[in-house]
Amino acid sequence: MADFSAPVRVSPLIKFGRWSFLAVGVLYGAFHQQRLAAREVGIREVEAKHKAVRDAKLAEEKKRDAEATAQAIADLSKPKK
Repeated sequence: MADFSAPVRVSPLIKFGRWSFLAVGVLYGAFHQQRLAAREVGIREVEAKHKAVRDAKLAEEKKRDAEATAQAIADLSKPKK
């Protein structure tokens, strides 16, 4: 059978230590989250600057590919002599 006697009293020093570590952990987490969020904002700004250049390159590639495909189709559709 289980013994359901009164729980052991925890030392106030241990309670204070536990709550202190909890509070320090929460504060550290908030600080770390804020620092990471600021870094991410900087990264997104740089990516936004490079997006225009990347989109222009992709559009040019797509245009060249479409022209090459059209040329290949035109060459294949010509009757052979």
